[in-house]
Amino acid sequence: MTTVAVPQVPARLGRFVLRMFRPHIYVTYGLLWVLALEGSASTATGTAWRPSGATWVRVVSVVLTLLFLRMLDEQKDLAHDRVHHPDRPLVTGAITAAELRGAMAVIAVVVTVLNAARSATAALLILAALAYGLFLAVLERLSPAVRDRQLLNLAITYPVQVLLGGYVYGSLVAAGTVTADWRGAALLALCAGVFLHFEFARKTSWEAPPGARMYSVDLGPRRSALITAGFAAGAVGFQVLLFAPQGPLRLLPCLAAVLPVWGTRRFLAAGRGGWPVPVAMGFVVITYLALAVGAVLLP
Repeated sequence: MTTVAVPQVPARLGRFVLRMFRPHIYVTYGLLWVLALEGSASTATGTAWRPSGATWVRVVSVVLTLLFLRMLDEQKDLAHDRVHHPDRPLVTGAITAAELRGAMAVIAVVVTVLNAARSATAALLILAALAYGLFLAVLERLSPAVRDRQLLNLAITYPVQVLLGGYVYGSLVAAGTVTADWRGAALLALCAGVFLHFEFARKTSWEAPPGARMYSVDLGPRRSALITAGFAAGAVGFQVLLFAPQGPLRLLPCLAAVLPVWGTRRFLAAGRGGWPVPVAMGFVVITYLALAVGAVLLP
């Protein structure tokens, strides 16, 4: 039976990826995030930038790490999903934990080899993000508070995004592309604002179904919406700090701020439903795309 099942594993993993990872979302996010961060890190110091072979290694590494973390989330949320999401692949048996762990091991090897070929620093930084994800899975299993309290969970899990951003920036420093200074911290803070705006938007609603893990349950809908908008404002503020000295054209990505402003007004005026998540996604895509394009066209 095992020998018959083995050839089916790639197909089962493929179906899992298409359903739970949604490549058109995660791959687009990873691609634009790396291009925006790398391009901005270079041009913020006055250095011309074009994507290189190392750029695509970073893109592949970030996307694969996001897939690794998604596979890990599916396993650590199994008990919750059995009750609240009984159609999830791991619950229904469409995929098994052993198959996911095997795929995660392959991902870890691939990203390590890809980055070790560039530098030991890059390999260690990407492994740190993977290791932190595994640490979180153990911590959530041991601590009900970390698992069930949404804001505490965010505070402890968000650093994995910081580690991924640190991998991109740190690998640039290790390659000699940029020199580490305060701008690196400002860029990571900008990316934090963009990500956390979307993260809060997708978990902010006037109503919460049973078992829903929503920030608006802990904070209240209005406060959660204002925090959602605040993260977008912070991202725009760091753009101004970094790029205003280079002229008004470099501030064009700030125009994406009209989206969270409109989304917040719509949510608060409606008094029902959720924060318009596609608007938040639009803010992420337009901001990162504009930063990447600006790095190429407006050095």
